[in-house]
Amino acid sequence: MKLQVTQENLSKALNTVARVANTRGTLPILANVLLKTTNNRLSIAATNLDIAITQYCGAKVKEEGSITIPARLMQDFISSLPPSVINLELDDNKLHITTDQYQSVINGVASEDFPVMPAIEDGQEILLPGTDLKHALQQVVFAASNDEARPVLTGVYIHGDGSKLHLAATDSYRLAAKNISAKVDGIDLLIPVSAMQDVLRIVNDFSDNVTITYNDQQVLFKAGEVELVARLIEGKYPDYQKLIPKEFSNKAQIKRTDLINITKVSSLFARESAGSIKITTNEDNGTLSIRSIASQIGENTASANGKITGDGEITINSRYLLDALNAFHSEEISFCFNGKLDPVVLSDTSEKDYTHLIMPLKS
Repeated sequence: MKLQVTQENLSKALNTVARVANTRGTLPILANVLLKTTNNRLSIAATNLDIAITQYCGAKVKEEGSITIPARLMQDFISSLPPSVINLELDDNKLHITTDQYQSVINGVASEDFPVMPAIEDGQEILLPGTDLKHALQQVVFAASNDEARPVLTGVYIHGDGSKLHLAATDSYRLAAKNISAKVDGIDLLIPVSAMQDVLRIVNDFSDNVTITYNDQQVLFKAGEVELVARLIEGKYPDYQKLIPKEFSNKAQIKRTDLINITKVSSLFARESAGSIKITTNEDNGTLSIRSIASQIGENTASANGKITGDGEITINSRYLLDALNAFHSEEISFCFNGKLDPVVLSDTSEKDYTHLIMPLKS
């Protein structure tokens, strides 16, 4: 293998793929990235056996070839170099890296031992605008569980009903559900949240269409020169739509920034009680108030004005509420609940494409 590539392109590709390289796995080669020439381009790939990311970058290829080298070392080294043209030359599993000012050799491992995710056969395909996918993932991924004892809840559930694509994530204490307008049907995927976090990073600055190809075992996301393949989680996702109440006895339409401000202040006094805050709606004076008590410090009550229907109170986790409020983009939101033991439902007052549900705490 012998080629030239710019430091900027190589560093960007390494930063994209190297994060999935697994230094703590039982297979040492999983801590490496695979460099391979393909059709006068250089591909850089990494995998942890559940997720694989590949990025292609333009290169001037003089000799074809492939090698795997330590991901962390290569990533840190290339990002430390000044902008320049980098020469890569392979000689007996040693990768020679040279620029005008630097000459280095990194010992590699033959690429034949590098695991490759199987190709998706008989897959179906859909297209989504990158910005739509980015906004949806920003509003959903943080609600997934990281408890491996319940693997089904560690995924983002994606399904379609013909006119909309639905994304949902829950850790059983909160639920985030997002709808995207798309002509899709038959899609039913449960994707590891770690893979969706990588997809979010990939599409962060990508506005063109993202191609999603899937079968009953894997899913492939392709955004420009980057490809991510992930194994699907086995199991049946809970029927989350049945958990969302349709009618409410207590409703508050309130400015999102006002609710964020009083929640932040109240959360300072709620640290001692694991974030527990009591929220009260008062229809007569048109306020939503939050009360928090810290026996060692003191107590706090903060209020915000809004359009209030019904008098009631409920206790929830302040961190979950802040996470939800920060996921919305609208100026005004609806804060709705029924009894003390029923969930709180937050939604956009103008667009009904995002719903966030928070389970109450025992007061």
